[in-house]
Amino acid sequence: MSTLHPPVRAPLVEVCVDSAAGLAAAIAGGADRIELCSALAVGGLTPTAGLMALAAQSPVPVYAMVRPHPGDFVFTAADVDAMRHDIDTVRALGLAGVVLGANLADGQLDGATLHTLRQHAQGLGATLHRAFDMVPHIADAVEMAVQLRFERILSSGRAATALAGLPDLALTCQAAAGRISVMPGSGVRPDNVASLRAALPDVYEVHGACTLAAPYVHQRAIDLGFCQPLMRHTSAHEVRAMKAAVLT
Repeated sequence: MSTLHPPVRAPLVEVCVDSAAGLAAAIAGGADRIELCSALAVGGLTPTAGLMALAAQSPVPVYAMVRPHPGDFVFTAADVDAMRHDIDTVRALGLAGVVLGANLADGQLDGATLHTLRQHAQGLGATLHRAFDMVPHIADAVEMAVQLRFERILSSGRAATALAGLPDLALTCQAAAGRISVMPGSGVRPDNVASLRAALPDVYEVHGACTLAAPYVHQRAIDLGFCQPLMRHTSAHEVRAMKAAVLT
């Protein structure tokens, strides 16, 4: 009598980008999926319609962040209305999915808001973002994500980085029990991703920025307070290195 085993999934690298140049670098480096944002310096916001239109030409799936403002993930009715319109734009422009998250004031996932957004995003893929890392109870949050039919949970294990959050990521994988993918993110780099995947054998997809630091071209922009002395930009070389590392 044969024993059935779940199919082995090839490791997958998702790269988050917030510019046309970053999008091009991620694709050139071999990213398997793109998380498209604006303002990664504040954790990522909804990208512009123009950047979404450009990303719609990508040869790999693109999921757009839907987050109307920086700060926490506690949203008003007006915020939710804006997010619904952003989802309409994602669909109209032909992107593959959306990246969503919402919390109540006590950190629990906001089930009512997430239900509204998931219903509005029917037909699109959906990732639950690091609003998950605010939750007080991992198992309850995983169950909600499963019931709302998210494809994956992006998490750092309720810590600043995925490596620091390994114990909670392991608990998340245990609660998921193969029903939803758990995708580690935050501080995931080519030099640590193999160790992270070894510690989390159920993980098959990882999320990273794959950036390098570089100075801005115009010192005047720094002097006027438009930007910091150094910027981080997506590097095709770093994406290739991440891809190679997940296969080791």
